[in-house]
Amino acid sequence: MATNKKRKADPRQSAIMTMLVIAVLAAVCVYTVLVGLGKQHKGSAKNIELGLDLAGGVSITYEVTDKNPSDKDIEDTIYRLQKRVEGYSTESEVYKEGSNRITVEIPGVTDANTILEELGKPGDLSFKLEDGTEVLTGANIKSAEAGTQTENGMKNYVVQLSMDATGAEAFATATAANINKPIYIYYNGEVVSAPTVKSAITNGECVIENMESYEKAEELATTIRIGALPLTLKEMRSQVVGAKLGQNAIQSSLRAGLIGLIVIFLFMTIIYRFPGFLAGVALFGYAVLDLLAINGFNATMTFPGIAGVLLSIGMAVDANVIIFTRIKEEISSGKSVLNAIYAGYDKALSAILDGNITTLIAAAVLWVKGSGTVKGFAQTLAIGIILSMFTALFLTKKLMLAFYEFGVQDEKFYGRAKPFKVMNYIKASKFCIAASLVVIIIGFVMMPINKGKFGEPLNYDLEFSGGTAVTMTLDQELTNELDAQICQTVKEAVNVKTVQSQKVLNSNQLVVKTNELTVAERETLEKALKDTYKISDYQTQEITASVSAEMKNDAIVAVVVATIFMLIYIAIRFKDVKFGASAVIALLHDVFVVFTVYSVVRLSVGNTFIACMLTILGYSINATIIIFDRIRENMKNNQMMKEGLDFVVNSSISQTLTRTVNSSLTSFITVFILYLIGPASIKEFTLTLMCGLVCGAYSSVCITGPFWYMMSKTSQKNKAKKIEEARETRKKSKKKKKK
Repeated sequence: MATNKKRKADPRQSAIMTMLVIAVLAAVCVYTVLVGLGKQHKGSAKNIELGLDLAGGVSITYEVTDKNPSDKDIEDTIYRLQKRVEGYSTESEVYKEGSNRITVEIPGVTDANTILEELGKPGDLSFKLEDGTEVLTGANIKSAEAGTQTENGMKNYVVQLSMDATGAEAFATATAANINKPIYIYYNGEVVSAPTVKSAITNGECVIENMESYEKAEELATTIRIGALPLTLKEMRSQVVGAKLGQNAIQSSLRAGLIGLIVIFLFMTIIYRFPGFLAGVALFGYAVLDLLAINGFNATMTFPGIAGVLLSIGMAVDANVIIFTRIKEEISSGKSVLNAIYAGYDKALSAILDGNITTLIAAAVLWVKGSGTVKGFAQTLAIGIILSMFTALFLTKKLMLAFYEFGVQDEKFYGRAKPFKVMNYIKASKFCIAASLVVIIIGFVMMPINKGKFGEPLNYDLEFSGGTAVTMTLDQELTNELDAQICQTVKEAVNVKTVQSQKVLNSNQLVVKTNELTVAERETLEKALKDTYKISDYQTQEITASVSAEMKNDAIVAVVVATIFMLIYIAIRFKDVKFGASAVIALLHDVFVVFTVYSVVRLSVGNTFIACMLTILGYSINATIIIFDRIRENMKNNQMMKEGLDFVVNSSISQTLTRTVNSSLTSFITVFILYLIGPASIKEFTLTLMCGLVCGAYSSVCITGPFWYMMSKTSQKNKAKKIEEARETRKKSKKKKKK
């Protein structure tokens, strides 16, 4: 009798199927990003929603001044504001922020000052009879639309109105009593139309006929539609951005991203050979998936969001660096290439998950506590982190195993780990700690110096200080003399005494800050500056003091909350509070060193400062976890433990040093390229990130491990002391019993 034996799948056939599936999916994804699907080109990179800082336009946040406004009043106000802004742009958005604030965003507009002046007005709209009796107010109008009717072949331009129940009843009574008489429509005290009543209107809908043109009909409809707002609004913050700057930023950022990808591709191929080449291929796939995900989640792309994408490219390489370093080590230990590949991925998994989860915690806190562009940064960073784990743990692995079956099996394609020399990092840490303390002290010493020289200990951005800021790009070299002239022009144009200016690094872009200005004053200032100087791009931002105070508090809370959650996670994962405590010290070190950069160089301290700090914390703790993971692993090695705990720590740092340097270098490369050729508006942001990357790598190697060792030795001494005390107590107890 024949028996059915289960046939094993041919590895070569499985590899072919893997390559075909990946190739087809890659082609579909690339086509979607470049062209899009369907008539609406869904998924195309061109359809990614751009923030106002890239698309240009107006953003304004109002505070409701009425006490205890009802939800219905706020909803009605949002609805009427939405109707107002639809006349400026169909892509406008109005939404509630907090409990008593409403934010309006209008992309792509040019007449920004006019919009700011008109948008928040109460709009005193009313319908009155000849004797001045009021029939309706704007609150009674549900809709007002322009239209065209054809009668006897002639076009009749009209405005179609609908009213609420109260308005319909009042209008029915008024029209029945005033046939062949006009009803006057007043807006802000002026008559905008006076249609004649032809018959009683009882259904709550009427038509104003015989308008001069469709444009006139649309103008009247808009005036009626924006009507009287149910609530009184006060401008809290606003921003006006030119579209030209955003387009230039997108182009320069794309160039920076492409160059960064190419440089990292070459770097990985040279250092890690064939696996590095595959990682480079997967990295391009990651970039495509990232664009699709950003589009799919409707994430808004902003200046910091671009930085988040490019930073996540560097971080995407980090997982591959960990894996490939492990594969080299496994080959050096005598394993076959195939077993080394599987072992490398298995041993790297925990470190990759722990490191990326801590960074995701920082991104989550930024999303919850951040606002505006910071949310955009948090979105793109979080999406990038998740996709980076997918491409490293799944895509690169599948490609590597497939190519292995196609014959790429010689260990020369993968390399061996070079013997490492165990350095005494614990001993050197004393000098490193001393040097770090000097740098940190300098940062605090500069604060009173800055206070005396500039009036503020730090260069607070408008988000933290309140007031009005104008950012302008000049078509001429920005000298100190020209800087002073511009400040004087600002003082004279709007009659202010205090004006601060700051030149954006390596550009002809100048930021001028002064106290809060009215819309009329901002319009006057813009005219004065544009009439006097050659300005290619101009944008303004207004934030009240109360909002800036809230932003400061939110920023502090964000840093504290993120740090606490990171440490809780580390303590749970490593089951040792000392790991968490030493990580805290390293994080505080990184924060204070970067703080020194802000204090000495006078970089702007605002929401992007907080985004930068939390990113640095996440990245720094990522590098720290790699070392902790290796310490935890080596502590299970009896041979190493015989050499002492100091040997374990020094060996762990030495073993992971190549990974720390290479990973930090790849992230640094992408940010550095963005700093060199990216938009001027994020040069400070990228400069700080570069400082943070270097500082994070330094603290992970020179401070975190040694601190954990010091605390462990102290804990051991205390434990030994308690044991000895317990012994002495037992001895004394026995002596008493004998007596």
